[in-house]
Amino acid sequence: MKKLSILITIAIMIMGSCKKDDEPAEITPEMAKDSLYYIMNIYYYWYNLMPAVDRNAYSNPYDLLNAMRYKELDKWSFVADYEKFLAQMEGDFVGHGIMVALSQDNTVRIAQIYKNAPLYANGVRRGWILKTVNGYNMAQIFLDGDNEAYDAAFGPKTEGVTNNFVFEKPDGSPYSVASTKTKFTINTVILYDTIWLDAAGTKKAGHLVFDYFIIPSSQELQTAFSFFKANSVTDLIIDLRYNPGGYLNVTQQLASYIGGNSLSGKVFATLSYNNKLQSLNNTYRFLSSSYSLTIPRLVVITSRATASASEAIINGLSPHMEVVTVGDTTEGKCVGMDGFVVGEKYLFSPITFKLVNSLGQGDYFDGLIPDQLAVDDITHDYDDRREACLSEAILYLQTGSFSGKGKGEFHKTPVWSERPEWMNNAFTVK
Repeated sequence: MKKLSILITIAIMIMGSCKKDDEPAEITPEMAKDSLYYIMNIYYYWYNLMPAVDRNAYSNPYDLLNAMRYKELDKWSFVADYEKFLAQMEGDFVGHGIMVALSQDNTVRIAQIYKNAPLYANGVRRGWILKTVNGYNMAQIFLDGDNEAYDAAFGPKTEGVTNNFVFEKPDGSPYSVASTKTKFTINTVILYDTIWLDAAGTKKAGHLVFDYFIIPSSQELQTAFSFFKANSVTDLIIDLRYNPGGYLNVTQQLASYIGGNSLSGKVFATLSYNNKLQSLNNTYRFLSSSYSLTIPRLVVITSRATASASEAIINGLSPHMEVVTVGDTTEGKCVGMDGFVVGEKYLFSPITFKLVNSLGQGDYFDGLIPDQLAVDDITHDYDDRREACLSEAILYLQTGSFSGKGKGEFHKTPVWSERPEWMNNAFTVK
C-alpha cells in the first residue's frame, strides 16, 4: 500500500508546478481532474467497464467521477473535501445529532441519537415521536417524500442554526424544545449492556449497538469488550442496523474481539484488486487480544443501512463460527476503496478492491438476506426487550429458533440522517 501512496504523490507533483521556495502550487480543478482521470484508469476496480468520457467536458472532479463510475454496480465512489473527511473520520459532527425515521404507525420518531448531541442533553431518546420542526408536520413530509420541505424545516447543515422541536414522549405528554446545531464528537458505541438468557442465571448475552468504524471506535470497542469479558458473557448480539462502514483496521479489531483468540492468524478478509494490480492484494487476519471473547455464536441485527465494513463482519466471521442475522437485507457493498489525497484539498475514493472471506465468498451486491425478517422497531429503545429485532435475537439465543413472525408483508423504514451520504464505505488506512 505504500507503493500506491508514492505513485499518487509523484503523479500529482508532475501535474503541478511549484511556487517560490518550493511551495506546492494550489491544486486547480483542472489539475484535480487530470489526477482523478489517471487514478480511475489505473486503480478503479472496474476500470475496463467505465464509460468513455471527455474530462474537459466537466468543470470539477466531483462531476467527472460521477460520469466515470460503472453505474451498474458502483453507488459508492466519491470525491470529498480532504479536511472535512478527516474531521468526520475522527468523529467530528455538526448538527442536532439525530436520525429520524417513519414508524409502522406513520409517526416520525427518533431512530438514533448521540450522547453528546444537543437534544440528548434535553432528554430526547430513541422512540420519541417528532411532531413538528419549526411548525412543519414531519409525518406529512415523510408520507409525501418531500425532501425540499424536509430541508426547509431543518435549515442549513451548519453550526448556530436553531430549530424548534415539538415531541411526544413515551408517556404521551408533549415536549417542546429549541435546539441549536453544534459541533461535537460522536459516540460510535451507542450502547453496551448484558441480557440474562435464562432464569437460572447461567447464560448471559453481551449486547452491543455499534454505529460506525472510525478512529474513536477503537477505544470505545475496547471498553465495551472489556465489560463483556468482566461479565463472562456466553453469547453476543451486535446491532449494526445503522452502521455504514468505515476503516477496515477497526473492522478487523471488532472481528477479532468477537471471533476469539482461537482464530488468531486465520483469514478474516482478503482485499482483491483489479487484474493490473494483483500485487496489491492484501489479507486481514484475526488478531490476538486480551479483550477477545469465547462464544459459540453471534446474532447480528441488520437493515438496509447496514453496509460495507458491517457486512464484512458478517461475511468474514461466517466461515469460522455460527453467525445468525435478524432484521432486513443489508445494502450489498462487498467492495471498498483506498483514499487518494490531492494537494490536501480533495480526497478521491473510488472503488479499488473487492472483499472476500476465507472461502472466497464476497459477491453479495444484492445484500445479505437475514435469517429472520424483523422490522426496525423505532417505537422502542435499543435496550427494550420488546423491540422487534432484539426480541427475535434473544429468542434465538434462548431456544435456537425464531418466532416465525415476519414471513408476510414487510414494510421498510424510511430513515433520514445528518451523516454525509459517502459514509457507507469501507476504507483502508495508509
